Amino acid sequence: MDLIEPFLKVFLLIFLAEFGDKSQLVCMTLSARYKPIPVLIGAVAAFSVLNLLAVLFGATISVYLPQAAIFALVGTLFLVFGVQSLRVEDDEEEGELNIGRHLLLSVFVLIFLAELGDKTQLSIAGLSAVENAWIVWLSGTSALLVTTLLGVWLGQFLLQRLSIIWIHRAAGVLFIGFALVAFWQLAQLVM
Repeated sequence: MDLIEPFLKVFLLIFLAEFGDKSQLVCMTLSARYKPIPVLIGAVAAFSVLNLLAVLFGATISVYLPQAAIFALVGTLFLVFGVQSLRVEDDEEEGELNIGRHLLLSVFVLIFLAELGDKTQLSIAGLSAVENAWIVWLSGTSALLVTTLLGVWLGQFLLQRLSIIWIHRAAGVLFIGFALVAFWQLAQLVM
């Protein structure tokens, strides 16, 4: 049972943070133009590799940095991401997409480069420093798989019914909530 809580916590945070983000919009646009299965496979493969790199980084720094420094760093990152999510505008630029002959590889490279160092990857790195790294990887990758599925198959329908700005605001509130929890854990360590 100790694994369910961190799994759900990471899943919800990453899901809300990524829903309506640039990579989901890219997947939605690509699947409208090309076959959806290669788009889905390429995106999920890119997310899996990125999350593995983030988890390895987060687990490694947890060995070398004091836990108080990690909570301070994670809390600060989440606070910044929360404020950014609350300030997001309703219209995002999709940009012009140029996909080559090898769709799956093109999608992998496009998503990998678009998400490298993104808030979700940094969040996964931070969470893996304070939670079970493999649970963070599995949960974060599962959340990104679900958002990609929604982007590929249901995205246009959902975005007609839900305002993306409210989804970003919910993610912002969640990020700020997790920042407060990290700062509270930091205060418990220092006292």
